[in-house]
Amino acid sequence: MACAALGLIWPTVRPSSAQPQIYHAPRTADGKPNLSGIWEVLNTANWDLQGHAAAPGPIIPLGAIGAVPPGLGVVEGGEIPYLAEAAAKKKDNFAHRLELDPEVKCYLPGVPRATYMPYPFQIVQSGKRIMISYEYASATRIINMENPKKAPIDSWMGWSNGHWEGDTLVVDVTGLNDETWLDRAGDFHSDALHVVERYTPRSPDTMRYEATIEDPKVFSRPWKIRMLLYRHAEENAQLLEFKCVEFVEELMYGHLRKKPATK
Repeated sequence: MACAALGLIWPTVRPSSAQPQIYHAPRTADGKPNLSGIWEVLNTANWDLQGHAAAPGPIIPLGAIGAVPPGLGVVEGGEIPYLAEAAAKKKDNFAHRLELDPEVKCYLPGVPRATYMPYPFQIVQSGKRIMISYEYASATRIINMENPKKAPIDSWMGWSNGHWEGDTLVVDVTGLNDETWLDRAGDFHSDALHVVERYTPRSPDTMRYEATIEDPKVFSRPWKIRMLLYRHAEENAQLLEFKCVEFVEELMYGHLRKKPATK
């Protein structure tokens, strides 16, 4: 009797052979996936791209407010493949991060760091160009979707040429200067940095982000980061101003203030 009952139950518990459905994003007027919206990460990559435990921050009196939150890491394979000399520089950067991290001075974040800072960014899309506006420091970048063009000069946010591979927006970024970092852990690059980004919608309010990072002056091979972006779905979602230059004027220029004359 028990075996017969089991035979009746078995068909209802067999694994389904149905394939997961592939998400097809809404289309723009020209038939391309519509990535427009306000997006943000939910990870700790800006503190450290690699997996890390919670730790005290560089300013001990800030206590838990300034502490480093733990993170699983977003680097494919777990480790950033530094050349030996570059690995030593990364350690020195970390030891002196309070003075050296460009974020402390409100410098533009560069690519890919702008994507995973703890601030939202907005994608505005058209056929010939795609604009990304970042809340942090009011940074912006324009992705050229026509014939690829060479970067005229090196700059903080680089030069972006884009194209579509199916539903994936692929962005080739060159012309990046060597003034930006990749995170607060001291991970850095040279002026030979080349980044290839991939934005792939996976549901109405999530998008997969990948970036392949190549810099033969710093890394032994190309390496990749992966994470999810989440769309802000609030009715009043919008970018607010975080123009942080005024917050660092005293830090950077306070020593230049004219001292009152002494009698």
